[in-house]
Amino acid sequence: MDKPYAITLSVGSSLANHTGSWRVEHPEYVNRMPPCNKACPAGENVQNWLYIAEDGSYEQAWRELIKENPFPAIMGRVCYHPCQTACNRTFLDEAVGINSVERFLGDHALEKGWKIDPPEHETGLAVLVIGAGPAGLSAAYQLRRMGHQVVVRDATHQPGGMMRYGIPKYRLPREVLDAEINRVKEMGVIFQLNTRVDDVHDALEEGFDAVFMAIGAQLSKRTYIPAGESARILDAISVLHHFEDGQTPMLGRKVVIYGGGNTAMDIARTAKRLGAEEAIIVYRRTRDKAPANDLEIEEALEEGILIKWLSTVKYMGEDDMMIEKMALDEKGFPQPTGEFETLEADSLILALGQEVDFSLLGNNVDLDVKSGVMDVDGNMMTTHPGIFAGGDMVEGDRTVTTSVGHGKKAAKYIDAWLRQTKVEAKEEKDAVAFEDLNTWYYTDAPHAVRERLAATRRVYDFSEVVQGLDESTALYEARRCMSCGNCFECDNCFGVCPDNAIKKLGPGWGYEIDLDYCKGCGICVSECPASAIEMVSDL
Repeated sequence: MDKPYAITLSVGSSLANHTGSWRVEHPEYVNRMPPCNKACPAGENVQNWLYIAEDGSYEQAWRELIKENPFPAIMGRVCYHPCQTACNRTFLDEAVGINSVERFLGDHALEKGWKIDPPEHETGLAVLVIGAGPAGLSAAYQLRRMGHQVVVRDATHQPGGMMRYGIPKYRLPREVLDAEINRVKEMGVIFQLNTRVDDVHDALEEGFDAVFMAIGAQLSKRTYIPAGESARILDAISVLHHFEDGQTPMLGRKVVIYGGGNTAMDIARTAKRLGAEEAIIVYRRTRDKAPANDLEIEEALEEGILIKWLSTVKYMGEDDMMIEKMALDEKGFPQPTGEFETLEADSLILALGQEVDFSLLGNNVDLDVKSGVMDVDGNMMTTHPGIFAGGDMVEGDRTVTTSVGHGKKAAKYIDAWLRQTKVEAKEEKDAVAFEDLNTWYYTDAPHAVRERLAATRRVYDFSEVVQGLDESTALYEARRCMSCGNCFECDNCFGVCPDNAIKKLGPGWGYEIDLDYCKGCGICVSECPASAIEMVSDL
């Protein structure tokens, strides 16, 4: 008996054999926004460099990372990692230790002596960066990569800004700070230290084509405290600055710190290491309202720092002080109670926040300052053409990571302004939610914990408190990433397709879909662990 005509046809000889003709929609691979990337103030492509690091390609991962942030060894120590707070893996077991892997890559690069590639060409244009803190150094790095001549001026004798003069050595060893800054110097960035800029307008008259102002908030806020003639009242930034310069301050045996931010925690922990028998923090609000990072508070408590929550300083004497206890009203605001307590204190250190010294603006009729910050547009340019600003000078969180992001963003717009071009706007994407993922494909894998020195050991010197990951734990941690919204070539789609319509293109190249045979069933979409495929209408 003869076979039906259609069965005698060879595969591919007729469109009647192509199941794709049944389709009304088809799958497409997409690159969606991972929550870690979205949350990073420095704009790192976190998921990408984690993916590269998963097979041990550490140098490639490091080079991808430093496209956005030149200081991974620094950031892996001082960043408060909002990327991890946003990580979808939190809802499965624990967040990926992104910050730990970043530090590992940064330290590994220093150990191996990896260098930053020089610019491919020189533009002949010159930019002055005022301030050698994280924002200024980040901008200098990016501008130099673009081929511009960059001069960095700073009033102090060493670069680093608040990374050096605000973050103690037990959090950021100076050899790490110096090594990462030296890489920027080796690119050809010129540093002019001990050079204060009194008027930013003079810079444009010197022949610079643009200026980026990035001086940190290094003026301590003050408050009036009644005090005796012999009372010793200091400010936290000055104490940290003098100590960094080798001028060990005389704080006494009992030290009180007034404030609840990270600087208050740092100065209390520093006082302990300088020999204070007792360091007490006085803060007028509760712990949950304290601006300090909770890990900083926890480490301070571990080291024996006492914290008087809901308390305020009323009087400072020669060797004691008076504080008043506060109570929360019905709206949650602290109110005085009239109940007082006397504390022994040889010195009082104010850590009430910092302000920017705007004296460099000179006759600032053409430069607007509003509510203590520079007025800049979306391009980071001030009200004076060619003068840009970032870091602590503008609105935003005053963290190293945010400042690095400001420097990178400013460099991009400075480059466009110099070349008289426009920066192409990027589409704002929503981050992939945990509910979008197929998480049953991922096994439970608790994060690798970084070791910390025991509290009883660490208060005697400035040894680094938090230790880094080794190669095995860094590799493990990188592999915990769920690659939210982006294909990581798991082969699930390839395995579940009933029509064999998905073709593998080879490692690193992903897949393509043969639309002649894809009938649009959507199984690949529903089974993708990372939510990296979506259905698109054919109509």
